[in-house]
Amino acid sequence: MDPEAILIDLDGVLYVGGTPVPGAVDTISYLKENGYPFRFVSNTTRRSRETISQQLGSMGFEIPVSHIFTPAMAAVAYIAERGETEAFILATPEVTAEITGEGIQQKGEGAGFVVVGDAGDLFTYALLNKAFRQLLEGAELIALEKDRYWMGTDGMMLSAGPFVSALEYATGKKAAVMGKPSREFFMLALASMNAQPGHAVMIGDDVVTDIGGAVANGLSGILVKTGKFRQESLAAAKIPPTKVVDSIADLPPLLASGELER
Repeated sequence: MDPEAILIDLDGVLYVGGTPVPGAVDTISYLKENGYPFRFVSNTTRRSRETISQQLGSMGFEIPVSHIFTPAMAAVAYIAERGETEAFILATPEVTAEITGEGIQQKGEGAGFVVVGDAGDLFTYALLNKAFRQLLEGAELIALEKDRYWMGTDGMMLSAGPFVSALEYATGKKAAVMGKPSREFFMLALASMNAQPGHAVMIGDDVVTDIGGAVANGLSGILVKTGKFRQESLAAAKIPPTKVVDSIADLPPLLASGELER
């Protein structure tokens, strides 16, 4: 049968450097017209869901906020489930505002959680040391994602992963990862469509976080050769993709041919 759910990464899959991947807009239209349930699961931790939705709209993608899953929202749920409302948040002002807008207060000292996203140029020694000290005092480390890098408009960019790893190394603590490849993140998106992992497909450009995470949790994983795709990364992958395609534009023919049936 057809997949019960299709999870799609954003940056590197739908667009690269602000430019839609050829055929991507038509692919999303195809999914809508043919009734395929889908959600967008992004490890993007620089922008809010509202901004992501608006930027997608400017590129020709009409995607509601409710169809976008980000690590920031997973972190809010994680902290709230533990009965807490405060955290030291090291992220962009936009993502910090989205998290605090959901009821988590920013606390500079004595917080029970340190939340780290892709803060870009805000990753200063002073702020990292502030996070380090709170972790030494007992705070739990939450990584919105641990991606190593992403493809920016002018080339590869460091993501949150290297900085999270530095804090883990310095404190001896292990971060709770909110974004891909964590099982909770995939399950959260699938739950919104009442789908099971055994009948779901993940489409991404990162063979480790997108594909490795999906396959390890029971989904099929389709790797696209756009965005951050590197042949050497594919060759070194411990968990290989179910299928490799040139781009998301190849998805409609795969669905039409029944090649994605489980």
